[in-house]
Formats: sequence, structure tokens, C-alpha cells
Amino acid sequence: MQTQLLTLVLLPVLVLGQPKPKKSPALDPDKQTILADLDRQFSKYAAISRQIWEFAEAGFHENKSSALLQDELTKAGFNVNAGVAGMPTAFVATFGSGKPVIALLAEFDALPGLATEAKPEFTPISGQKCGHGCGHNLLGTASLAAAIELKEWLKKEGRPGTIRLYGCPAEENGEGKVYMVREGLFNDVDVVLHWHPDEMNYADAVSTLALIAARVRFRGIAAHAAVAPERCRSALDGVEAMNYMVNMMRKHIPSDARIHYVITKGGEAPNVVPAFAEVYYYARHKDREVLKSIWKRVENAADGAAKGTGTQVDIEIEGGVFNILPNVTLAEAVYKNLKTVGGVQYTPAETTFAQKIAESLSAKTPIENAARISVFQPIYADMAGSGSTDVGDVSWVVPTAGFGTATWVPGTGPHSWQAVAASGMSIGQKGMLAAAKTLALSALDLYKTPVLIEKARKEWVDRRGVYFNYESFIGNRKPAVE
Repeated sequence: MQTQLLTLVLLPVLVLGQPKPKKSPALDPDKQTILADLDRQFSKYAAISRQIWEFAEAGFHENKSSALLQDELTKAGFNVNAGVAGMPTAFVATFGSGKPVIALLAEFDALPGLATEAKPEFTPISGQKCGHGCGHNLLGTASLAAAIELKEWLKKEGRPGTIRLYGCPAEENGEGKVYMVREGLFNDVDVVLHWHPDEMNYADAVSTLALIAARVRFRGIAAHAAVAPERCRSALDGVEAMNYMVNMMRKHIPSDARIHYVITKGGEAPNVVPAFAEVYYYARHKDREVLKSIWKRVENAADGAAKGTGTQVDIEIEGGVFNILPNVTLAEAVYKNLKTVGGVQYTPAETTFAQKIAESLSAKTPIENAARISVFQPIYADMAGSGSTDVGDVSWVVPTAGFGTATWVPGTGPHSWQAVAASGMSIGQKGMLAAAKTLALSALDLYKTPVLIEKARKEWVDRRGVYFNYESFIGNRKPAVE
């Protein structure tokens, strides 16, 4: 999560003879039309986002949510290709033909254990397993709204150009986009734009952490722990020996690396030496090559633990994502449009809701920050946030830019009941509208200004390298749709 930076507004001092401030240039008429049209259809898209919020489906099982978005796109005249890259809920919707091809990303998966009503206090929903604690109900709907607006503009203009919406399942612990990248579904795309719900409004060119996730399984020999200890080989000893070595290794890896694990299977009873044990690992770093070298050492620790405890070990890579490759050129263009759109203004009722939510938060952030736009910081291109996302893989095969809008009460963290609550009511829906507008205006600039795409691509090639060849961390693994 990026640090909130407040924009300082300096009020001019009016003195005799001082030149009058220049008027802001008039907004592009096409942009005016898009903004007005999205305002007019706000209630429609708010209802769609609320419906997906109520579906609250886990990753790879977003059947109703994906179908709803596909249906809206089909009715709007898009050609929808469903079930792509081996994922039943994944789709690619396309309108238009020729270059440039501008792609928007849509997500719609929910998180387990966060089901709560859209109220300013935790109110569990009986019988519901998941909740939209990362606001993906808003994410997918805003991208839908922007895609339809851009389709209308392309149709009206009758000019070459393609708008494409990628329905991306299982961003949470499923890495759906990685499978789409691996299948070459982005190979002809010129620029990808994306966004994410947040507690603030920003459009910085910032990276993320690359991630490798794996289950390490040890197999030994079971026996009675007291009667015949010499006959056994403890799988749990293998897990614990590995964890001990990895924890010692932490002192000798880059300080900004992250390694975390949980023991998912450790045995059933103290007097039965476990024949099977499993530990689930995550490793992260801002540089994917550094991460690969760290992960090799983790694997070596597993092998050493197996040899030392007389057990067998196998490692299954369950997931892995690249760090985002930032693009300052695109980020600056998106930021200008985010400034044009502006932040989220609360009504008195929303202010009351926000104030009550704020009381439950440890971060005491002014709720007025929802209306502010963070200052753009190009230096962030050399920095990384603390999270990971499968957008990272997309950014290494296509020039990519993203941003966030204040869909949650300032101070709210993702994957929280407070995020679920705001994502299901007007505060989240207003942030969603701001995102749809920013996506649409930014894509419009790309269609109208080919030189912007050329500049973004040059920066992208310079950062990535001319001879880069994409190979995912997951190898030939199939999506874990079951």
C-alpha cells in the first residue's frame, strides 16, 4: 500500500497589477460526453456492482459474477470468448478492429471469511462464506463501464482501434492473469490499463513484490513414538528442520525480501510419529531474479532437511507472480485524467457512515482524504509496494499502468470487513465511478495520441530489456479451478 501524500493547494494573493491566473483549457468534447454518460448511467453500474457484491464468489468459482459481466458486454455489442486459458470463468470481450488495441482488466472474485452487511459495524451474513474485502465487485464493474463507453466512441468515430476487456478470475490466491499471459492472450495488445479499489486516490508508477508460493511435503515412516521410535522417520521433523534453516537464512538475504509460512499438516497425535507433513511457503522480493535466487536456497533447505531426517520431500509450486514493471509515461497520462475526474465527495449520510467506520480503524486518517488526489511521484518507479499481484506478469508482456480510487473510508486496509462494507454501498460505488471515468479518459488519450503509445513502449522496452523472454514461475501447471 502506498503512502498517502496530500496535495498542497496554494491560494494566490491578489494584489494590484498581478496578472490574472490562466484559465484551464476547455475539456475535450469527447471526454465531456463520456463523463456525462457515465454520470447518467451511475445507478445502472452501481446495481451491477451490488449484485456481484451479493454473489460474493470465491476465485475460479465466480460463475454468476462472470456471467453477469459477459451478458452486459454481449448486449453492448462485444464479441465475448468465454472459458479462456483453461478457466471456466475467464473471458475476453472485444469490440472494434485494428490498432491500437487497448485492454482493460476486470476482476470479480471475493475473499473467504469476510461476509458482512454494508453497515458501519461488523454484521456477519448468515450462511455466506465470502465477502468482497478487496472490492473486486467494483473493480470489474468500473472496467465494464469504461469499456462500453470506449466502444460507443469507436463506433461513433468509425475509426480503427480495438477495445478489449479481460475477465480475470481468482486474483486472490489463483493468479488467473498468469495463465492468460502464458497462453499468449495479451500478445497483440498495445497498452493495458487497470485500477484497484483503495482508501485513497493515486496514479503513481510504482512496482510490487514478485511472489513464489509453494507447498513443501515431507514423507516419512510412521511408528509408535514411545514403543518403537527407532523404526520411524518423522515427516514433521523434516518440516521443522527446513523451517529452522530458512529462519537462519533470513539474516543472509536482502533485507527487503519477505519469507512467510504456515504448517498446514503436522500429524494427528503425539504418540504417532507423522508419516506426512506439509508446510506452505511464500517468498517475495521486488526483483524477480533476486527472488529466484532466494527461492533456490529455500529449496536447498528442504532438500537438506529431508536428507538430515531420513525423509522424502517434494515441492509443488502453487503460484507465482512477477513484480509490476512500472511505466512513468503511462502513469503521468493516467494521473492527469484522475485529476480531471477528482476524488469522492461524501453526502451527510455517507459522512456519518464513514465516521463510524473510522472509529473502528487503527489508522486515524482524515475522511476528507477521499476527496483529494495524491501528488504524483515519478520516483516511485524505483520503489515497490508491500503486496503482490498477477498484474505483474501482464506488465512484462505489455506496457501497463494502474491507479486507485477511494472506494473505502480513508484508513481502511484491504481484506477487512470495513472494506467489504464500503464496497457494498454508495461510498464504494462513487469511487468505482471515478475509476470508470479515469479508465475511459485515459484510453481515449491513447486512441487519439499514437505518439503516447510509442513513448510508453520505448520506456517499457528500456526497462524490460530488448531480449526479454517471458517464462512464468508456474511452469506448465494447470489452473487450480477445482
